[in-house]
Amino acid sequence: MIASMTGFARRELAGPFGTLVCEIRSVNHRFLDASLRLPDSCRALEGELRAALSRELKRGKVDCTLHQRAAPGGERFEIDQQALERLLARVRALVEQLPERSQVDVVELLRFPGVLREESLDSETLFQAARTLFGETLTELAQARLREGERLAALISQRCATLSVMVQSMRARLPEAQLRIRLRFQERLRELAAQIDQDRVEQEILLMLQRLDVAEELDRLSGHILETERTLAASDPAGRRLDFLLQEFNREANTLSSKSQDLETTRAAVEMKVLIEQMREQVQNIE
Repeated sequence: MIASMTGFARRELAGPFGTLVCEIRSVNHRFLDASLRLPDSCRALEGELRAALSRELKRGKVDCTLHQRAAPGGERFEIDQQALERLLARVRALVEQLPERSQVDVVELLRFPGVLREESLDSETLFQAARTLFGETLTELAQARLREGERLAALISQRCATLSVMVQSMRARLPEAQLRIRLRFQERLRELAAQIDQDRVEQEILLMLQRLDVAEELDRLSGHILETERTLAASDPAGRRLDFLLQEFNREANTLSSKSQDLETTRAAVEMKVLIEQMREQVQNIE
């Protein structure tokens, strides 16, 4: 199934650890380029979460942010008695040396590193919640990318159908275009009013028709259209293959335009190149 590389997902999960908020956004990119920003409390999960992301997504520039907000009134602190006793011993020694500056601010004591610390929560509970939240957010992102991919696939299929009609129209005009080339060449010869070898004239006309014949380009375009439709219907990631096909589409359209001596066919080739460019822009967003 076709998936877009563009998507956004956001989920929240509340618990004794506070509230976890996970946001994942992705845009088109040639390869998979994932960036994860995690709180210090979940830093140990980075490798695991990155591996989960790689299993789900194959291409795109992906930015994932996981925030942790403490629950209101949920901050619980502990005083390290040993650290406080060591600090007070130092303070008493300083008071003896500097009796004139013996006032001690209790708040300043609590600010000393290691004296006051936040009560630690169960890390495994937090980790499991982070895994669950990340997985749900990643699934939501993948579903959003699939929905966008369906829309892109429909647009590409519509343009393929239009291209197919144009190819059939060009193929139907081939006999008429070749007849016009032959008549034009013969008219030029009559204007010259010279003695000519009719067999040689026929050989030259055949050579010219071969050089200007676009039947092979039309056949290849038809093949590319069928291959594009088959790729859109497949279950594997198709972005790179479609990108290659669009390059081949463009190559054949350019050759068709340069070889054609029929005005209507040339105009159709220009319109075809416009459709191919529109398809190419859409394919840039496909995984």
